[in-house]
Amino acid sequence: MKSTLYVEYQEKQLEEKDLIAKAKKIWTGKGKKAAELSSLQLYVKPEENMVYCVFNEDDKGEFTLD
Repeated sequence: MKSTLYVEYQEKQLEEKDLIAKAKKIWTGKGKKAAELSSLQLYVKPEENMVYCVFNEDDKGEFTLD
């Protein structure tokens, strides 16, 4: 099964793959290798214009929806 998730809010449309790519950049920007990332949870809060990330169930990050 193929699936795609879109978040639409205030005339913005964000695709799941783009949110994941931004989160992975945060992970690798911390000096960690992509292969070390075994799980990723994203919490999208449109009212705050933010996405909060949890990497490997304990490391945290965040980025804006812009």
